[in-house]
Amino acid sequence: MPKEQSQRVDHFGVAPELFQPMLEQEKLLKDSGLEQSLIELIKLRASQINGCAFCINMHWQDARALGEKEERLYLLNAWREASVYTAREAAALAWTEALTRIETSQAPDAVYAEVERHFTPHEQVALSLVICAINAWNRIAIGFRMPHGVPTTAQAA
Repeated sequence: MPKEQSQRVDHFGVAPELFQPMLEQEKLLKDSGLEQSLIELIKLRASQINGCAFCINMHWQDARALGEKEERLYLLNAWREASVYTAREAAALAWTEALTRIETSQAPDAVYAEVERHFTPHEQVALSLVICAINAWNRIAIGFRMPHGVPTTAQAA
């Protein structure tokens, strides 16, 4: 069993004003025209890639609260082989992986071509900013060792 890590610093408590622009961006992205369910899939997939337990825990719950099916959440790690995602979602997930793994992917033209096929220019910008934002949140949560909550059902087990 992994050793429980304690949070390094209460970053929101120490410098809340520095997080205000990120929180405002989240509101703008929520109202960007992208489907909320798609935004949550993007956030969950990037968080899986980055290994951010705090954000994975948050975004699977947010996705479920929006009515996302458990099957689609379970299959997200293997979305390329799963038939439960639309072509638009697949394009967004491929772009999420490309931007999250930018050091090795360099955002391939073929991946971007699929994004262009399924998203308007405005949506392409919003999609890219959602991906950038969750990657920033992942780095903050991992860097400061934000503890993830344990669902009530897991505590009882």
